[in-house]
Amino acid sequence: MSFSSLFESGASARNKSHFATIVSIAQSHKEVSPEEMAVLIRFKSKLDISDSDYAAILKNPSAYPVTPPTDSEERIQWLHDLFKIVFADHAMDDNEHKLLKRYATAIGFNDTDAEYLVKRSVEIFSGHLNLEDYRYLLNKDRD
Repeated sequence: MSFSSLFESGASARNKSHFATIVSIAQSHKEVSPEEMAVLIRFKSKLDISDSDYAAILKNPSAYPVTPPTDSEERIQWLHDLFKIVFADHAMDDNEHKLLKRYATAIGFNDTDAEYLVKRSVEIFSGHLNLEDYRYLLNKDRD
């Protein structure tokens, strides 16, 4: 661990972790499509990732461990972000599906909830919904 990383804010570390996971999902089928690259560039800006961190994360996203959010709203936001990158090329392969389920569990959802959220999100994302609609539909049929 570098000396400067000792002083990195928790939010910055979480953003890098989140971005690295998004990159892992984009790279899961070996070639990142132009649509996925455009989404990655938007997330780079949205998550305030520096150019040097961007290059390092693209080169080796697994070097950044998942640092889960502490509240459920942020977990839903992160899951929404991941679905945006997965569906940027209008397709989801089996590897991306498995990664999404693992990621949902890694950020704090139990196995049952992770399975439900991924299944429901796949249904929802076929319609390209915004975050507010996504949250509403995730919770709509839930008991």
